[in-house]
Amino acid sequence: MEIPSSLVQKAVDEIAQLPGIGRRSALRIVLHLLRQPEDFSERLSGAIATLREQIRYCTTCHNISDKEQCNICSSPMRERNIICVVEDIRDVMAIESTGQFKGLYHVLGGKIAPMEGIGPQQLNIDALISRVENENIEEIIFALSSTMEGDTTNYYIFKKLNMFKLRFSAISRGIGIGDELEYADELTLGRSISQRIPFEISMKN
Repeated sequence: MEIPSSLVQKAVDEIAQLPGIGRRSALRIVLHLLRQPEDFSERLSGAIATLREQIRYCTTCHNISDKEQCNICSSPMRERNIICVVEDIRDVMAIESTGQFKGLYHVLGGKIAPMEGIGPQQLNIDALISRVENENIEEIIFALSSTMEGDTTNYYIFKKLNMFKLRFSAISRGIGIGDELEYADELTLGRSISQRIPFEISMKN
């Protein structure tokens, strides 16, 4: 598709790099922006710039936050003896939307994937071990996606923490094998959290 303006072309090229946005969708977004009042584009660009400059990551669980500690970790209403281990910030949002979990989280920042050059050292696993050592944790819930990489990561963490007196559980298989957590519907995900099973049993399934 030939675009008669190099300025529009550059904007399309940048927006098309966003996940799930193809070039046609990028062009529609750019043309939509051109039809909006100028202050709309200024507010949008300002919000993105502020996001990049001021966003922080919780020093405890690595969730996104506006402060040093996120609202979940700092809330006195959460059950502080349970940690739900997730791969990504989007998984925290997905589980929170169910309203079925009142404990804490730990965001790993990915899964062990040797083919992609991602090992345990690239993930927030040491920080999780430190939390177990220094906090009164009684249960670890594994809520990673049901993929080979997710299961490998679960097992690696299980072996690292097995020396502690912990209860290990995993979300029930209401989440299909190979499914990503963020795409599960709220009802299925909520049931998978509330009906979690011992981790040792999940490894046999």
